[in-house]
Amino acid sequence: MADPFYLTTAIHYPNGRPHIGHAYETIAADVLARFHRQMGREVRFQTGTDEHGLKMAQKARELGITPRALADEMSGHFRSLFDQLDISYDRFIRTSEDVHHRASQAIWRAMEAKGDLYLDRYEGWYSIRDEAYYDASELTEGEGGEKLSPQGTPVEWTEEETWFFRLSNYQDKLLALYSENPDFIRPASRRNEVLRFVEGGLRDLSVSRTSFDWGVKVPGAENHVMYVWVDALTNYLTGLGYPDATPDMAKFWPADLHLIGKDITRFHTVYWPAFLMSADIPLPKQVFAHGFLLNRGQKESKSLGNVTDPGELAERYGVDVLRYFLLREFSFGQDGSYSAEAIVNRSNSELANSFGNLAQRTLSLIFKNCEAALPEVHRHTDEDNALFTHVDRVIHQEMPAAYADLAFAQALEAWMGAVFACNAYIDAAAPWALKKTDPERMQTVLATLYICIAQLAVAVVPVMPGSMAKLLCAMGIGEDLRSPDAIRSHWYSPLAESDFRLDQPQGLFPRLELPAAEGEGA
Repeated sequence: MADPFYLTTAIHYPNGRPHIGHAYETIAADVLARFHRQMGREVRFQTGTDEHGLKMAQKARELGITPRALADEMSGHFRSLFDQLDISYDRFIRTSEDVHHRASQAIWRAMEAKGDLYLDRYEGWYSIRDEAYYDASELTEGEGGEKLSPQGTPVEWTEEETWFFRLSNYQDKLLALYSENPDFIRPASRRNEVLRFVEGGLRDLSVSRTSFDWGVKVPGAENHVMYVWVDALTNYLTGLGYPDATPDMAKFWPADLHLIGKDITRFHTVYWPAFLMSADIPLPKQVFAHGFLLNRGQKESKSLGNVTDPGELAERYGVDVLRYFLLREFSFGQDGSYSAEAIVNRSNSELANSFGNLAQRTLSLIFKNCEAALPEVHRHTDEDNALFTHVDRVIHQEMPAAYADLAFAQALEAWMGAVFACNAYIDAAAPWALKKTDPERMQTVLATLYICIAQLAVAVVPVMPGSMAKLLCAMGIGEDLRSPDAIRSHWYSPLAESDFRLDQPQGLFPRLELPAAEGEGA
C-alpha cells in the first residue's frame, strides 16, 4: 500500500480578487495531487484563504463593510476560480472558521507552556502589505526617501505592547534541521537565502497586535490578536483536525509538501518550524518555494494596469490550455514570463498541431477505414516496438520522476518528445496508403498508434484532466485504465474484441487566434 501524501498550497490573502499567481501555484499543486493519486497514493490536498490581519481590516474599512463581509465575498471568488480551473482540492480552508480559531489557540497554548512566549513592548518597522516585521538593516530607501522592505513594500514605525516568541532560542535547531535535511527547503537558491538569514542571528518575534481586532484572540489576553502568520501557518494543522488526535492527523501529518511563493519562504522555513518545535509537533517534510509569474517580464500591479484575471484567460484559451502552458513554458521554481502570444503559439504548435492532430488523424483513419471498430494487430515490426519502447520509457520513467521532482516542464518536454515520435511514425508508415497495398499492416500501424495515444493521454491527465478525459472516453478507455500502470497492461485486445465502436472523431484542441487588439497585454 502506497504511503499517504499530504500537499498544501499557501493559503491566499483575499484582500482582492485572485490573480494569475494564485492560479499558477494552485494548478501546480493540483497536477502534483493528481499525479500521486494516479500512483495509487491516498492524497490530501488543501488550499484556502488567509482572512485575518491589518490589510483585511483596512481594505474593509475603505469599502465601508465589515472584514467578515469582505472575507466572505473574496473567499468565494477564490473558490469559484479554483473550481473553474478544475482544482481537485480535498479541503478549502478559511481561517475565519471557528475550528481554525480553536487550533490556533491550541498551538499558542503549547508554545506558551514551553516557555517560549512573553509579554513586552515592540518598537520597530512593520510592513502592512507583507504582514511582516523587518530589522532596520534589511530596509532600503525608495525614490522619495521612504523606507522599504526587502520586497519593496512600504514600512512604518510601530510601537505597541505585544507578545514575543523566543525565536532566538531556535537558531541552532533550525541550522541543524537544514543541515540534516538538505531537501527541507527547495530549490537550493531559496535554501541558501534562508541559511544566510538564520546564520546572521535570530531576534525574538512579535506575535500579537493590539491596534486592531480582526484575528484570533490570544488566550488569556483578549485585547491581543495573534500575529497573522501564527494563525495562517496553523491552517495546515487545522485542516486535519488539530488539536484533536483525529485519523487524518495520524494519517497525513507531517505534511509531505508545502508549496508556496518565494516571497513567503522565511515564514514557512524559519518561523513555522520553530513554532512546531516549540509545540512539540513533527515538522513538514519539505517546503518548495516557486518563482514569480511575470506579465511580459513585469510583475503585475494595479498601477501598471497589467493585472490579469486568470478566469478570463481560462475562458479565452481553455482551462487545459492554460494549465498546460503555465507548467510547460518555464522551469518551476524560477521566475517565468507569459503573454497572449506565448500561450497561443504553445497551444497551436504542441496541443493543436502535434498531439491533437495525431489523435484526430489516427481516430479518423480508424473510423473511416475500419468501420469505426478498433483495428486488429497482425504482427508488430521493429518500428512498432521501438515506438512502444519510447512511449513506455517516457510515461513510466521520465514523466513520473519529473513530476515527483516538481520538474513539470521537464515532464512535459519528455511527453512532447513521445508525441513527436508518434507523428514521425505515422508519417513514415503512411497508413492511409496501406489500405490497398497491405491492409493488415495498416491495421497494425493504427492499433500501435491507438495504444500509444491512449498511454500518452493517461500520462498527461494530471495536467489536462478535462481534455484527456474527453479523449479517453471517446477511445473507450474506462476509469479503471486511467493510470500509467493500468494502461500498460493488455487492455487493447479485449477492447478491440468488444462491441466498442468509435463515434465520429471531434477535434480536441482548436487552433487559437490572437484577438486583433492583442498587442498591449496578455
